Amino acid sequence: MSFEIGMSIFIFIMTMVVIFWRPRGINEAIPATVGAVMIVLLGIVSLDDIRDIISKIGGASITIMATVVMAVILESFGFFHWAAARLAQLAKGSGYRLYWYIQLLCFLMTLLFNNDGSILITTPILILLLKNLRLKPHEQIPYLLSGALIATASSAPIGVSNIVNLIALKIVHMTLYMHTAMMFVPATLGLLFMSYLMYLVVKRKLPKQLPSGVFDMEEMFFTKQFHPLKGNLSVETKRKRTKLMLKILLFVFSIRCLLFVASYFSIPIELVAVLGSIILLIWRWYHLGTNPIDILKKTPWHILIFAFSMYVIIYGLHNAGLTDVMVRLFEPIVHQGLFQASFLMGGLVSFLSNLFNNHPALMIGTITLTEMGLDPITLKTIYLANIIGSDMGSLLLPIGTLASLIWMYILRENKIKVKWKDYLSVTIIVIPISTFVTLFLLYYWVKVIFTM
Repeated sequence: MSFEIGMSIFIFIMTMVVIFWRPRGINEAIPATVGAVMIVLLGIVSLDDIRDIISKIGGASITIMATVVMAVILESFGFFHWAAARLAQLAKGSGYRLYWYIQLLCFLMTLLFNNDGSILITTPILILLLKNLRLKPHEQIPYLLSGALIATASSAPIGVSNIVNLIALKIVHMTLYMHTAMMFVPATLGLLFMSYLMYLVVKRKLPKQLPSGVFDMEEMFFTKQFHPLKGNLSVETKRKRTKLMLKILLFVFSIRCLLFVASYFSIPIELVAVLGSIILLIWRWYHLGTNPIDILKKTPWHILIFAFSMYVIIYGLHNAGLTDVMVRLFEPIVHQGLFQASFLMGGLVSFLSNLFNNHPALMIGTITLTEMGLDPITLKTIYLANIIGSDMGSLLLPIGTLASLIWMYILRENKIKVKWKDYLSVTIIVIPISTFVTLFLLYYWVKVIFTM
């Protein structure tokens, strides 16, 4: 083994150990940055490589951060607390009905924003909702866990809901429009299957009836949690408040649609995302009088630093020869046919994600694919199989995604204990089966629609 390969692997492993261990609650961006700096100082990644990395992740990073800014702005309006109050009302006292509305909320939040942003915002809201419903800790866990799993997996249908998906799209030269055309139907059907399977697994742990008398919590949310909204004429009554929230939701949805229009016409999607964030920021300033500068403090910029640093480390592994080894091992199987290739690469990325985390796993898998000389449709299909492994198969263990690590951290901060056995009691059944079904659906969707 050469010095470069040995050092690249050592730095990668040590970086992942510190990210999982998180001594003293250290932010995951710090060990990733240290590892990236070491890779550069050792000369494994050159300055030309850095410029190539920036060109690949620049647009994706700007798009994701603009989307996160929109999520932060919406939180300022109280949208998510309003949505939580709607959940409690729509459940109508049924614990089973509440499960399905939580699934829908988490799915939509990921589609409208991204998986990390969805976890950062929906998890605290669900904690508040479930506590105010006076549910016991063991009754809260199924809702929190199932919501987190579907929020993370829901980044699969559209590439813009996950920063690593957007970066990988750039690597395989695939437009956001094409990703959605090939992936939305099979991935959404896979998510529906996953939700129903989770429901069967956790149903016995869900309360049939919710405690009475605590379903209309909107006033509590807005007067206690978002007191700056008190007295604001535009949201003074429930009716006006609902009207405002629906307007905001429609605007966010419109911006989301424009991203795909921009992708179709080869317009940089980051321009649309930034424009949407600026308009929403001005809208908030007008309604609430909130200084836009607070966005600089509330936006989790570390996500951008983490993604860039991890890509530098993965690029180092690539330069050191790791992807060459993987190509020699898996290329013969990949060339046997699309079915075998999809399940092989989807399974491989699932395994690597649970071993190391889905960010490096998807990058390694995607770079490996580009070295195999595949035709465009085959390359894109196997890449989408990688996405399924990265976004869904990675959820077998709580260390498989950055979103699940964030979820565990939020729960610890709120003194909610979720043991590994609680997590695995659901995922060990749900995740492998759901990943297999979704890969199967992808293969037949592509075969019927795109290769006939």
